Amino acid sequence: MLQATFTRLSTELEQLKTVERGKIAHVIDVARELGDLKENAEYHAAKDKQGLMEARILDLTDLVGRAQVIDPTKLPHKRVSFGSTVELIDQEDETEVRYTLVGTQESNPDKGLISIGSPMARVLLGKEEGDEVQITLPSGTKSFDIESVSYEEIIL
Repeated sequence: MLQATFTRLSTELEQLKTVERGKIAHVIDVARELGDLKENAEYHAAKDKQGLMEARILDLTDLVGRAQVIDPTKLPHKRVSFGSTVELIDQEDETEVRYTLVGTQESNPDKGLISIGSPMARVLLGKEEGDEVQITLPSGTKSFDIESVSYEEIIL
């Protein structure tokens, strides 16, 4: 993942652990004082929120713990790799598409950011300008020519 993503996730994890846990514990204590826990909607809502937050903490702890922070500016982009922007030309109708390979947490297909673990990215990895690739899409298999491989600043 990119350093910016690692920092964002680490900050969120720290916020959840140090601030949000205390807030929810306080809400649960206040709700508990309202009486019968069987029919106490505030208590049950707070406990549900606590469960979701703890699950998010576990997910973030795992993500941050396993993260590999990569600076794509330091990688050569002669071949497609993490952080590469790839321009593809559809062989059938000559339309151009552009994708940048990023980490799973940064993926946003609407912005042209595809996960390095996606089927399309796996086909593109290691290829270079001028290569032909066949990619299986939901609409069927398509053939593309790789027009260019480069590094461009990644805007999340």
